[in-house]
Amino acid sequence: MKMRIASLSLLALCLTLAALPAMADNIYDNGPINGTTDGWTINFGFVVSDTFNVGGSGATVTGLNFGAWLFEGDTLESAEVSITSQENGGTVFSDQVVNFTQSGCVGNQYGYNVCTESSSGMTPVSLAGGTYWLNLQNAVVNTGDPVYWDENSGVGCGGSGCPSQASENSVGTIPGESFTVLGSATTTGTTTTSTVPEPSSFMLFGSGLLGLASLLRRKLF
Repeated sequence: MKMRIASLSLLALCLTLAALPAMADNIYDNGPINGTTDGWTINFGFVVSDTFNVGGSGATVTGLNFGAWLFEGDTLESAEVSITSQENGGTVFSDQVVNFTQSGCVGNQYGYNVCTESSSGMTPVSLAGGTYWLNLQNAVVNTGDPVYWDENSGVGCGGSGCPSQASENSVGTIPGESFTVLGSATTTGTTTTSTVPEPSSFMLFGSGLLGLASLLRRKLF
């Protein structure tokens, strides 16, 4: 009976390990949200572009986080996200409308809400190692108001060439914006992702270990 329970505990432990979710890596991080300096419009015909680097053998991009300034009560619903070889031009590697989830909004001294925008349902795009342009435009807000991409002067360092170059289609060169490109790095023909268990998974994992240890202790001693 004890051996049967031990086998079931081992099976539960294996199932728990198999269920641990994989979280995307940061392919490129251009630094945290600033929220107090400026923001650049990404709708009403304006396009803001920033460079980002993909190292090694390449990567598969699966998501994007960025900082946005919005009027109180506004929610960013979607934006056109493209990845190109030049600022808002050249070879187009990806061009899609991406939905966003808004969180962590904090008011700033200008009366705007500064929020973290996290993509959902972005179609993955595979990129070789190199430098690319990330372009945001045609943002859709629930009220039809303008939305602005937070300027942070590219204070992060997501790879060689950091901080990023940036431009806006009506004025030219501008300081860099806050964003993180998410995905899986490619190594020797395969993709690798970091695995980060959720708290509930840790609890299940720990419970399984404790239960198994208790059974083995009874058997051995």
